[in-house]
Amino acid sequence: MFVKGIEVSVNGLADVSLDEVINYINLIEKRTTKRLQYLNLSDAGNGSVAIDYSLQPASFERIRRITGYLVGTTDRFNNAKRAEEHDRVKHGLN
Repeated sequence: MFVKGIEVSVNGLADVSLDEVINYINLIEKRTTKRLQYLNLSDAGNGSVAIDYSLQPASFERIRRITGYLVGTTDRFNNAKRAEEHDRVKHGLN
């Protein structure tokens, strides 16, 4: 099932309500700044619930410093600036 856009699976717990699932989601999202990708709830024995979840990966944007300015992408460069960037010596991490 999907709750708040998050894939949720419940295994071995017949009496878990939608409100309880939402409370588990809110608890996890309160502890982190990332959004949940999926949540698995299962019976851990002795009346306990085992919680397994995964967070969505953080988005990554490459920032370049070109002639003292920070730019995200080179798609707005004019032809001269593209040629300058193309002619630069690229250094590896080794």
